[in-house]
Amino acid sequence: MYRFLRFPSLVTLVVRIAAVAIAIGCLLFIVPVLAQDKDKDTPAAAIILDGRRLFDVSQSGRYDAKERADDANRVLQQKIRKAEPPVPVTISESQNLPIIKVDGAHLLTVTPEDAPPGRSAKEQAAIWAGRLEQAIKEAQEQRSTGYLRNAILLSVGSILLAIACSSALGWMWHRWLQPRLPREMINIEDTHPRLNAEFGVQIILTGIRLALLVFTFLYITDLFPHTRELSRKIAYTLIGSLVWKLIPLGNSSYSVLQLFFLVGLFTGVVLVAGTTKKLLRSRVLRFTGLNRAAQETVAQVATYGMIFLGTIVVLQLWGLDLSSLTILASVVGVGIGLGLQGIAKEFISGLVLIFERPIRVGDFVNIGELMGTVERISVRSTEIRTLDELSIIVPNSRFLEAEVVNWTHHSPVSRLKVPVNVAYGSNLSVVRSALIDAAKEHADVLAEPSPRVFFKGFGDNSLNFELLIWISEPRQQFRIKSDIYFRIEAILRHRHIEMPFPQRDLHVRSGSLPLEVPPQVAESFALLAQGLRQWLEHQSTIGSQDSRDAESVAGRSPADSLGERRNGTPDTEQYRNR
Repeated sequence: MYRFLRFPSLVTLVVRIAAVAIAIGCLLFIVPVLAQDKDKDTPAAAIILDGRRLFDVSQSGRYDAKERADDANRVLQQKIRKAEPPVPVTISESQNLPIIKVDGAHLLTVTPEDAPPGRSAKEQAAIWAGRLEQAIKEAQEQRSTGYLRNAILLSVGSILLAIACSSALGWMWHRWLQPRLPREMINIEDTHPRLNAEFGVQIILTGIRLALLVFTFLYITDLFPHTRELSRKIAYTLIGSLVWKLIPLGNSSYSVLQLFFLVGLFTGVVLVAGTTKKLLRSRVLRFTGLNRAAQETVAQVATYGMIFLGTIVVLQLWGLDLSSLTILASVVGVGIGLGLQGIAKEFISGLVLIFERPIRVGDFVNIGELMGTVERISVRSTEIRTLDELSIIVPNSRFLEAEVVNWTHHSPVSRLKVPVNVAYGSNLSVVRSALIDAAKEHADVLAEPSPRVFFKGFGDNSLNFELLIWISEPRQQFRIKSDIYFRIEAILRHRHIEMPFPQRDLHVRSGSLPLEVPPQVAESFALLAQGLRQWLEHQSTIGSQDSRDAESVAGRSPADSLGERRNGTPDTEQYRNR
């Protein structure tokens, strides 16, 4: 919280200055327009030089006061800018009327209507000529180099003084005002009162800083003759915007000051209602035996009721006729009609499309994923014929809320991008000439602007190019692009330019792969391995025994072998068993 209560940074100061400048600019344009009717009823207009009022002229014959003043002011400005000092101011006479001339140019004809009672037109002309001569002399002196240098120094000094005053206000808040807040407001458990106090003080300090900023700006602009008129208009606008009754409400009009007074009364009503709510909760409702939810409900209803009744009383005291609040009934009617807001939204969007004409019937547009020709625009929807010869009904609001690509807006000439990739090692000059030739050979590609080729970069498996072509038929862009691709492939093949294909290098690295196996599966594999090992050992034993028997039989004579078969030796029995 304390971070936001310090002296504002440079960015915050610039934002505030911009906000004030925008507000003043709006007032400069709005207030004179609202006060135009009042100015029309004014019988006199002012002769102004460098923002300073010299005298007023009245209506004369068929020329009203404003026309006479505008002509005289224009002549004065021209003479001040172009004439060399000193600028003579003379009085001549025509048809018994004095004419004031500046440097030989007609400025103003003084009529009896311009002179007050008891003074003749010639006397009035002499007085005005003296004022003009003095004002022109001062205006030329204020355009000298010495005066402008002093004015710049005064401007810099006033800006530094304003910054110092703003810093002093921030120091006063942190060092003097903030520590003097009531002690109960510093209680951490309940910071709401402290926040309200801080917020109120911050509003006051911000208002003082803004007033200081506006005063400094007006003072600086009043120093220079070129900006003095702006200073006068701003001051006149600020004062007039506060006191003029520019806001019509009912049968009466009210000023901004009166609205501020009304806002203050409303704030008082809200504060009184909030205090009453606290008293109800702490002094009355706590002794009724109601639960907390019921107490809060009663307090809220009482607060809203007091605010409603207080608002009616304040409006009556302020002098507002409650019959003018019939606009509230209109707002309620609008709320009831919110159910039809979708239809109203599309209706208004349709009117905007019809009269503003961002898209027209026959335009080739692209909105979202839809691409096609606008066939019909109605007050609720727009019909688009896609390239698949399908009619799509699009709500009008989509054309105002989403980005729409209008290929034929103002001009049907559009640029197409044709990406082409060739293999590494290709001759870039040959590739470029091949793409240019393919584009120029197509009848729908415009010769001017001429086709261009850009080398986009090095890809993973290819050299990337982009062919840019201009066409006058956006609806045929897909066919044109397909034809060009066909022609590019044929030319590249004829000129022995290889088209790339994806290539991947696979590197296999040896190592062990950790694998987690459930205990049951591991036990099964162990038993299987043990059984397999026993079977292999048994087969190995049998093979060894057969080899020994074969060797013993081969080392005996046939007679011994015959005798063993007759006698039935153990070897024979063992052989039989096998």
